Amino acid sequence: MMQVNVTGGQISPEEREAYIARANTKYPIGTVEALDIHLDGEYVDLSYHLAPRPFSRIRRITGYLVGDMSHWNDAKAAEEADRVKHI
Repeated sequence: MMQVNVTGGQISPEEREAYIARANTKYPIGTVEALDIHLDGEYVDLSYHLAPRPFSRIRRITGYLVGDMSHWNDAKAAEEADRVKHI
C-alpha cells in the first residue's frame, strides 16, 4: 500500500485515488513507496518516493560484457585473473 501525504489543503478520496493511479501509470506498480501531494492554490506538486532497486553492474572483461563471472569456466576466470588491470 502506497503512503500518501497531503499538505497545504484537503483533497477528495476520488482525487487521491486519481493521483495514486497516475503514479502507478508513470512507474511500475509497487515501485512508488510514498506520494507527497502539496497543494498551493490551483497548483499541485507531486513528489514520488521510489523503492530502491537492486543495481547490477555490467563490465567489459576480456572482450565480453558481463554482470558477474559466476558462470565462467576455470580457463576464462584464469584469463581474467591474469590480465593487466589499468587504474
